[in-house]
Amino acid sequence: MITILDYGMGNVKSILNIIYKVGGEAIISSDINKIIDAEKIILPGIGSFDVGIKNLTEQGLISILNKKVLDEKTPFLGICLGMQLITQRSEEGKLNGLGWINAETEKFRSLKDNLKVPHMGWNYVTVKKKSKLFKDMYDNPRFYFVHSYYVRCKDKNDILTTTEYGFNFVSAIEKDNIYATQFHPEKSHKFGMKLMENFVKNV
Repeated sequence: MITILDYGMGNVKSILNIIYKVGGEAIISSDINKIIDAEKIILPGIGSFDVGIKNLTEQGLISILNKKVLDEKTPFLGICLGMQLITQRSEEGKLNGLGWINAETEKFRSLKDNLKVPHMGWNYVTVKKKSKLFKDMYDNPRFYFVHSYYVRCKDKNDILTTTEYGFNFVSAIEKDNIYATQFHPEKSHKFGMKLMENFVKNV
C-alpha cells in the first residue's frame, strides 16, 4: 500500500486518482501508524517551503519519515514542493529542509528571453541516467510544471532529469530509494501516468 502524505500542502486527490488508474492502491493519511505500515510513500506539495516544513514538524512526521526513508529504505516520491523539502534549505524560507539530498532550493532569477516566473506549462525533460521511474517511457517525455524555485544538486549523481528554461535546471532527482520530480506527473497526461505506473509497479 502506498501512503500519500496529507500535511495540508498537496493536491492529494489527483495523485490518489492517478495511482488507481495505473492499477495501484493508496491511501491519503497523516496517521503515523499508516506511515509505519507504508510500502511506499509520496510527499506532494504546493505552497511555501517554510510552511511545508512547519506542517510536517507540527504533525510529528519528520522522525518517522527519516526512519522509513533513510533507515528502512522505503521507496519515496516527492512531487514539486515535496522535491524541494528534501533538500538542505531554500532561498524561499529560513527553516532547514529534510536534508536527504545534498542540494539547495533556489529562486529563478534573471532569465533570458523574458521568460516568466513562475515557470508554468509543459516542458520536455532530458533523462540523464537509467531509472526504473522512466522505464519504457514514451519518446520525448514532457511534463507539466508550476514553480518559482528549483533544486540545485551539489552531487551530479543525484540528477535524474534536466529541463531547459533559460538554463538547464534539475527537474527530477534519484538517490537510492529516493525519487522526486519538480513537475506534476498527476497533471501530465500519458507521460505522468507512465511515470506513476513505474513508481507503483517497478520501484
